[in-house]
Amino acid sequence: MCEPLFLEPYFQEKIWGGDRLNTIFGYSIPSDHTGECWAISAHKHGASIVKNGPYKGESLAEVWQAHREVFGDAKGDVFPLLTKILDAKEDLSVQVHPDDAYAKEHEGELGKTECWYVLAADEGAYMYYGHHAQTKSELQNDIETKAWDKLLRKVPVKAGDFLYVPAGTIHAIGKGIMVLETQQSSDTTYRLYDFDRIDQKTGQKRELHLQQSIDVTTVPHQDPKLAITTTTEGTKTVTKFVDTDFFAVYKWQVKGTALFAKEAPYTLVSVIAGQGQLEVSGRTYELKKGVHFILPADVKSWTIAGDLTLIAATPGEKL
Repeated sequence: MCEPLFLEPYFQEKIWGGDRLNTIFGYSIPSDHTGECWAISAHKHGASIVKNGPYKGESLAEVWQAHREVFGDAKGDVFPLLTKILDAKEDLSVQVHPDDAYAKEHEGELGKTECWYVLAADEGAYMYYGHHAQTKSELQNDIETKAWDKLLRKVPVKAGDFLYVPAGTIHAIGKGIMVLETQQSSDTTYRLYDFDRIDQKTGQKRELHLQQSIDVTTVPHQDPKLAITTTTEGTKTVTKFVDTDFFAVYKWQVKGTALFAKEAPYTLVSVIAGQGQLEVSGRTYELKKGVHFILPADVKSWTIAGDLTLIAATPGEKL
């Protein structure tokens, strides 16, 4: 094949969503309460569709199942990664995700370790990230007594920040924040607090999962120790944010023409700013903000030209 797979995203409306996926990224969205763009997804709850090449019109899930050679003959029942853009007009629910073992036993899917690159943040915006409980009993008591101000940890953020969110971390994206999220391909979320909101579609509060949240939360919370590195070579600057068993995530900044070489079986790429061109095997593809694609196994090198910023992810050894 030796050509990238460009993908059509899948959109989800959310109680906390807004319209910035349209106003900032130019997507055609279902409503002004659109919270999530599933940009590179093979998950059964919202798969991306291939826009070009021999697999045009097929879902990424179908390509994964039928053409594993595209992904370097990778193993596993499901495509392991999921790239999203989230627009939080309001706070998301305070939640926590299970690890692989718990998720497999109780949900029949992968666990959910994820990370966020902050695309935009209003003045004074913050994430809910971690908690202050020192023991499981203290955690349970704070949840049962709704001592949220005591329990929850708030972390101010700005555009360009990066947060790694391992399974077991209590978290929520705060009001006024947009992120690009790289995660394991899982849709399992345990809510422990939803600000007592009423879902206008149902007239009810959304379901909580208090016992599951207590079961899977890491206590006490510890911030991951990240070794973020940045290297500049000529016209490109590469920042490596994280490299784990689940995924590695990078920021590519290009001003001019830059050559890249394959470092993994396949690479997920999202253009988050600017415009330019991608050249693979003598063919040129236009790039602009909001474009998402996969560089498959038979693409050994590629050139990116222009003035643009991209977020790239590769699968980890565990996946």
